[in-house]
Amino acid sequence: QINEQVSVTSVGFKKNLSVYPRRMEFRGITYNFIDAGLRCLLHCGSNIAEFFTLTDGQNDFHIKLDPANNIWTLLSISADATV
Repeated sequence: QINEQVSVTSVGFKKNLSVYPRRMEFRGITYNFIDAGLRCLLHCGSNIAEFFTLTDGQNDFHIKLDPANNIWTLLSISADATV
């Protein structure tokens, strides 16, 4: 568990115009994601959070977006088992 705010420096858009991270900076390292990954939208009352599972080809990343405040949080990084 990391649970630290990160800077998403590039985003992409799917056909339905939903946003997804394409590039992120964390602790001085830039990570480039190779696809849109998986996205889960969670509603809790009036609050909304989006959760993403992405890969850079070597590691898997779990990222949360708080769209109301435009805050990206890196939840975890794990080694990709297919490498």
